[in-house]
Amino acid sequence: MATFWDRIAGLYDLAGRCNRRANAEAVRRVAAEISPGARVLDCAAGTGKFSLAAAERAGKVLCTDLSEAMLDRAFLKAKRLGRTNLAFEVRDLLCLPDRDGAFDAVIAANVLHLLSRPEQAVAELWRVVRPGGKLILPTYLQGEAGPGFRFLIRLYRLAGFSPKVQFTLGGYETFLRRCGLPEAAPTRIEGRLPVGLAVLTKPATI
Repeated sequence: MATFWDRIAGLYDLAGRCNRRANAEAVRRVAAEISPGARVLDCAAGTGKFSLAAAERAGKVLCTDLSEAMLDRAFLKAKRLGRTNLAFEVRDLLCLPDRDGAFDAVIAANVLHLLSRPEQAVAELWRVVRPGGKLILPTYLQGEAGPGFRFLIRLYRLAGFSPKVQFTLGGYETFLRRCGLPEAAPTRIEGRLPVGLAVLTKPATI
């Protein structure tokens, strides 16, 4: 049975243009956090904009999503760009098959507000980050959306969109600290729908 995300896969990038400024800056900042040659996992990757940006510096990027239709579009983008260092898999970020510390960097962009159990997702993502590696969590601040974007969100709800949390920057920081993450101080990326960007480094083992 097709999900909401399967149904809108063909329109996803078009809808993203409504928040072009914040989205582009979030992609730029996330890509800058990727070390050359890094092993990267991107969860809830959608049509792959963060995966493709990370692939410019990474050694290997595993682009994952629950929606196969989204991943099909991400694959086609990578093919058009000639990117050969990406792999694509349908995965649930709440239950990853990877060993502990498998990745140098893990990205989960604009998904936490959609989850009924975001704390479980954060714990699972943190588990697969290696000591000294990074968990990168750009998250839409729907609690700070402008009037026009609040109307757009209402239209999305009519189509089946179902966010669980409307974060503000302060609320997002509180959530991350409640998850036990170190240095949980997200920065704000301005836009019609602002983004809270959290970059968390896993302590190296002694």
